[in-house]
Amino acid sequence: MSDVEHPVPWLMRLSALVLLALLLPAGMVHAQDADASRPNVLFVAVDDWNDWMGAMGTHPQVKTPNLDRLAARGTLFLNAETPAPLCNPSRTAFLTGLRETTTGVYGLAPGFRTVPALKDVVTLPQYFQAHGYWTMQAGKIFHGGYGDADFQETANLSRRWSPPEKLVKEPIEPVDLKAVDWGVSPPGTDTLHIDYHVARWGVQKLDSIHAAGNTQPFFLALGFVATHVPYYAEQKWFDLYPENPVLPTAPPGDREDVPEFAWYLNWRLPEPRLSWLLENREWEKKVRAYLAAISFMDAQVGRVLDALERNGLADNTIVVVFSDHGYHFGEKDLTGKNTLWERSTHIPLIYAGPGITRGARSTRVTDLMDLYPTLVELAGLPPKSGLDGISMVPQLKDPTAPRDHPAMTDSNPGNTAVRTERYHYIRYADGSQELYDLYRDRDEITNLAGKPEYAEVIRDLARWIPDNPAPHVPGSRSRVLWKEGDTWYWEGEPIVPSELVR
Repeated sequence: MSDVEHPVPWLMRLSALVLLALLLPAGMVHAQDADASRPNVLFVAVDDWNDWMGAMGTHPQVKTPNLDRLAARGTLFLNAETPAPLCNPSRTAFLTGLRETTTGVYGLAPGFRTVPALKDVVTLPQYFQAHGYWTMQAGKIFHGGYGDADFQETANLSRRWSPPEKLVKEPIEPVDLKAVDWGVSPPGTDTLHIDYHVARWGVQKLDSIHAAGNTQPFFLALGFVATHVPYYAEQKWFDLYPENPVLPTAPPGDREDVPEFAWYLNWRLPEPRLSWLLENREWEKKVRAYLAAISFMDAQVGRVLDALERNGLADNTIVVVFSDHGYHFGEKDLTGKNTLWERSTHIPLIYAGPGITRGARSTRVTDLMDLYPTLVELAGLPPKSGLDGISMVPQLKDPTAPRDHPAMTDSNPGNTAVRTERYHYIRYADGSQELYDLYRDRDEITNLAGKPEYAEVIRDLARWIPDNPAPHVPGSRSRVLWKEGDTWYWEGEPIVPSELVR
C-alpha cells in the first residue's frame, strides 16, 4: 500500500473550507488570510519521550544529533512540562487549548468530540485552516485519531513491525500486554516502522510543496511513536549504547516520605514496577532499548528537517518539537507514566524559525497549554480567545524575559502539580502533599512538604490549583480514578490498599 495520499481535489478543499466556515464563529474565516508571507508551521509531537536529549544534558549517553542541531538554531526550554501525564488528556489539552480541569477529559477515552460541550471547540489545526493554512498530518497527533477530521489531509499509514511473540518472555505483573515489550528487531525492520513512514510522508509533502511553488502557507503535523512501548529497533541503534547503560536515580526507600495516595494515580499499569525489572534482570535492557528508540526517532525527525532545509523552507517555517509527556525508568519504583513527578511531567520543547532566538536555552517554565497561543502569535494570526495557556513569544525573543505564571500538570480530578523554576509542588485529591526544591534536589528524593519553614512556599504555589476542577466526562475510562463514598476506584474497580503491587 502506498503511503502517499492523492492530492485533494479543489472542490473538496472548497467544501472543507465552507464546512469550517459554518462550524467556526462568525467572521473567523477570511479569504485574505491565505497570506503567502505568513510562516509555515512544522509541528512535531513525540509519544512518551521523557527529557532524555543530548542538548538538555539529562542523560549522559543519549544521542540525539538532529534534535540537538534544531535546538542550536532555535530556543530550547529547559523547564517545560506536560498538562497531563497521559496521551489522550495531554493531546486533547494542547490541541484544544483547554486543560483537562476545564474539559473533564482525564482518561484514554472518550474522544473529546463525543463530549457535547466540546463538540464544536476550535482546535489548533482548525484555527490555522480558518486563517488560510493548508493543514496536514501523519502519525499520532490526536490520541486514537479522535480529532483527525480537524485536518484537511491525513496520511493513511501502516502500523509498525512487531514480532510473532514477545521478545520479553517473562510475564509482566500486574498486567501483561503484548505491547509492553522491548528488544532488537531483525535487519530491515526499520523501514517497516510507522515512524519511518511518517518521516517519509512528511519529506514527500515538503518536496511536493517546493516543486509546486505553493504560495499557501502550510501547517504540517507529524507524530512519532518509537518512544512508546514496544521499543523495537535494529541492532545499529542498540550499538550506540553499552549493554549496561547509565540508569536513572532510584535509591531504595525513596517512597518512604511519599504519600501512599501517590500509588492511586498508577494503581494498575501495564508497565512493570522497578521491582519486576530487578527480579527479572530487565532494567538495563529496557533502558537501553528506550535509548535506542530515542536515537531511531531522532534520525526520522532528522530526515524531515533535512527536507525542510533542502527545499529552502527552513527560513520561513516555525518548527516546534516536543513530547506529550514523560516516562519513568525506575524513579520512585516505577516504569511508565501517570504520575505528577518530574520524570512523568518534564518534557523536551524546542521552537525554531522566524522570530525565534537562535541558540537560546530558556529556564522559564512553560507547559504545553502555551503551544496554541504561542503558535498563533508567531504566525501573526488574530489572538484566539478562551485559551487556558499564555503565549511564550516574549521568551522566544528574549529567553530571560520574566514569566509569572507557573507550569501545571493534572492527573484525574483533584491531583495537581505546580511547577516554578525552583519548586515542584504536588497536591493529591485526599489533601496529601509533596514539595521538592529542584535547585538542590533535581531527582526529587526529599519531600519538604512537612517542614514548617516551607509553609509559605506551599501557600503561594497552592493558590494556582483550581478550586472546582471539572469532573470526569461521561464515558471516561482507562487510567481514571474517582471516589464514591469512602472508596476510591481505579478503572471501575475498588482500590484495596492491601493488594498494592509495589
